[in-house]
Parts: sequence; structure tokens; C-alpha cells
Amino acid sequence: MKIRSALLAFAVVGVLGGSTETLAQNAYITNNGANTVSVINTLTNTVIATIPVGRLPLGVAVAPDGARIYVSNSADGTVSVIDSTTNSVVATVPSGGGGVAVTPDGSKVYVSGLGDAVSVIDSATDEVIAKIPVGFTPLGVAVTPNGAKVYVANADAGTASVIATSTNTVIATVNVENLPHLLAVTPDGGRVYVGNSNSNTVSVIETAHDTVIATIPVGSTDPNAGGSYPQGVAVSPDGSKVYVANSFLANSVSVISTATNTVIATIPVGSGPEGLAVTADGSKVYVANVWDYDISVINTATNKVEMTVPVGINPTTFGIFIQRPLGFAGTPGKSNCYGQSVSALTSQYHGMNAAAEALGYSSAKALQTTILAYCEA
Repeated sequence: MKIRSALLAFAVVGVLGGSTETLAQNAYITNNGANTVSVINTLTNTVIATIPVGRLPLGVAVAPDGARIYVSNSADGTVSVIDSTTNSVVATVPSGGGGVAVTPDGSKVYVSGLGDAVSVIDSATDEVIAKIPVGFTPLGVAVTPNGAKVYVANADAGTASVIATSTNTVIATVNVENLPHLLAVTPDGGRVYVGNSNSNTVSVIETAHDTVIATIPVGSTDPNAGGSYPQGVAVSPDGSKVYVANSFLANSVSVISTATNTVIATIPVGSGPEGLAVTADGSKVYVANVWDYDISVINTATNKVEMTVPVGINPTTFGIFIQRPLGFAGTPGKSNCYGQSVSALTSQYHGMNAAAEALGYSSAKALQTTILAYCEA
């Protein structure tokens, strides 16, 4: 698959600025039992802030420019809008309390929940501008990288609704398996991976025709081990791997190769893993363990947990909860974008190695890979 990332939505001219802390890839963790959000600096793996939000927070989505974080409060049917520079709530929008996703241009926020519908929030006004009927009990929400479609997992319907963002209408309904919870789109937009909680499987939807092309068993293969209950789903920035949190009895993360749609590794984590997300350079996966009140940090090179980070009560964190680095110099799709970005970063940080360290990347090569994705190279 062609390397892309959420960064391709940015059309930023200029160079990164600010302190190392503000440039870090922060992870925003919803603590469902504490009505708070923990902010983890992924450079240091420490909690740098705790933000009060609404009741039973569940879903999280970070705006493409990292300026705002959207948190759904499942008991209130609202979305808390957090300013990432102050780590404070600046607006509360009555909408829904399930999954949350932001379009690549940052203009709209899609929230599942109330009345088997998806609400559409205008990010400029923090007002709901549309409500779209979908299937029973919508939960996970994901937007394609080009912003054309939104996929919604309808838990009690066993389906995924496909919404056209141009009209905010459902244009297809895809049958998956029992109790789909969360889902993720590959960086090239070609596939959607759906975790089916009661089937211990992941359905693979081809977005060109909106049909299921594969069904992948995940979690334990031991019939005596109990169910795997796949919850969170996340795709690596290069599109080569999918990470699936197997909750309850399995307490593991399955690693799927997108080339073969097979599980290539199973990683033990904490108790009750639910939401998970991958850093922009693909070097780490953060997994929310709802019963251990902590986050497992997986090193993707070794497929092992390298540390755990204590957070609040019952962390859930459904969605893309890790802040991407701010935009690079140049305009995506332009022939000189990559060179302009590299030159600007080299000049500002006095070398690419120093830039990678300041921006939270594991290496200069990892930073260059993300620039390629940003520039659509």
C-alpha cells in the first residue's frame, strides 16, 4: 500500500514552532470511571495533565492540526471540546456519546450515539449541522483519508453504515459479523477493518465496492480460553499492520498483516484492553486497559510491552487518540514538498536527528517517512 497518513490533510505553509512539550505526540485517554481525560506525553510516557469532562467519557478524536480534541461523554450525550494548548474544555456540544472522528480538513466532526444516528458538528461553530440515521447502536466511527466517506459500526445491527460526506447520507450498508464495535481505515483508504466483539473476528471491507473481502479470527486460538471480544482497531502509518485489542479474557493485542490478512503476532497486555492507537512514526502502540487503570506501551519493533503508564479509572479511549505532529513546510502533492520540509526542519533544529528527537520520532528515517506521507510522495 502507498505510504500515507492523516498528515496528508494538512496544507500548512511554514515551519513547526513551539516548545518540545507542545510538539510532542500527546495521547488523550478517556477515563470512563473518573469523568476525566489523562494527557500522556509520549516522549516521556508521563501524564502531564488531567482534564475534567462530562460523564462516562468514551470516544476521542484529535483534529488534524492537533489544536482541538473531541471527547464524547456517553452518559450525557455530549462532546467536550478541548483546547490542546491549555488542556481545558472550551465548548460542550449536545450531540452523541459514542465514537468520534474528524474529517481530514478538520471542518466536521462525526459522532455516533443518540437515537441510532450520527451527529455532524461544524468545528468552526461547535454546532450540530446534521443528524444521519444509521443502524442500531452505532459506536465506532472512522473517516477515509480523502474525507469522502465515513464508516460507522452498528453494534446491535451487525452492520457498517457508509456515509457520503458530500451529502451526509448513508450510501451503503455492509453486513459484517456479530456486535461490531470499533473500526479503522487504512492510510490509503482502500480498506476498513472492523472488530466484531461477539464473533472474535475482524471483517475487512474493500472501500471501492463496500464489500467484505476477508474475515480474520483474532485473539486466542485455544477453545478453552474464552472469547476474545475484539474492541479497538488501529492501522500502522505505513498501512502494513493492523492492531486489534482483544478484551476481557484474552487480554492481548493481535497484529494483522494487511498483505495476507492473517494474524502474525499476539501480544499480552493488561486486563480488559479496549481502545488503542499508533504513534505517527509507527514505533509504539498505546493500549488502554480498562480494569488495570493503565496504558500498555507496545514497542512495534519487538512486539512487546516496554512499559505501563498509570492513568485514571477505567480508561477506554475509543478512536484516534494520539495527537499527530503539526504540519510540515510545503504543500502536499507539490513536487518540492519533501525537499522543502526537510530543509526547513534541518535549518530549524540544526539537523534531522535533532528534529526527530524534538518531534517525538524514533529516528530521522521515521520522521522522513512521515514527511513522505504528508507530501503524498
